[in-house]
Amino acid sequence: MRPQRVLGRAQLAILTALAAPLALTAILIPFRTSLPNTDAALVLILVVVAVAALGSRPAGFLAALSAAVWFDFFLTRPYERFSITRAADIETTVLILVIGMAVTEIAVWGRRQQLAATRRAGYLDGINLAAGAVAAGGSASALIDDVSGRLARLLSARDCRFEHGVAGLGRPARLRHDGQVITPDDQVLAVERDALPATTELLVEYRGVLRGRFLLTAEPGTARPSVEQRLVAVAFADQVGAALADGSVRPGVTN
Repeated sequence: MRPQRVLGRAQLAILTALAAPLALTAILIPFRTSLPNTDAALVLILVVVAVAALGSRPAGFLAALSAAVWFDFFLTRPYERFSITRAADIETTVLILVIGMAVTEIAVWGRRQQLAATRRAGYLDGINLAAGAVAAGGSASALIDDVSGRLARLLSARDCRFEHGVAGLGRPARLRHDGQVITPDDQVLAVERDALPATTELLVEYRGVLRGRFLLTAEPGTARPSVEQRLVAVAFADQVGAALADGSVRPGVTN
């Protein structure tokens, strides 16, 4: 469902970028002999801003190009021709294009910052919920199951399970506490480029004592969590380690 919603939004942004500047210039045609071109250009820039606010760079650039083209065709002399005779009109057309592209970049940057802030707030909420569960007590299985699910979603893993103790740790890739992922031969893996390996372990420790590990299974080439996401995963593991160490959760059987 989500890919369909994203695709629909992208299509809407492209259609708006194509149609809105054309519709606006058509509305301005009856007033083009009395309306200064600079005023018309400002109105067209507002349309570009509205399209850019959707957060789509291609749509914003297309809206800027569309606004410049239709400004030239409908609102500059000679009318209904792709030709400009006055230097001031050339400058205005170029400014529509340049300012429209600049506004798009600012809008895209702002949307990315907003999404990043929303993600961070979600991460903090998750950590706070885990900490609250530790403080309130409860079964180890419930806490570990909850954190396992959060880790799988956070790191785009297919599966995440917890293994108690130190037996049978083996040598899969390991997510370290600094957020780096190292291979069994101690090479640092470029996760954003190469993705997580099929199996990655996240050790659960507290004050240097190993309590177990989360074992993450991912489809090859699909899971590329950011450093920020990996550090949040480490924070979740630390919550579990502290809970298992101080007995703030009741023992229970985990999967």
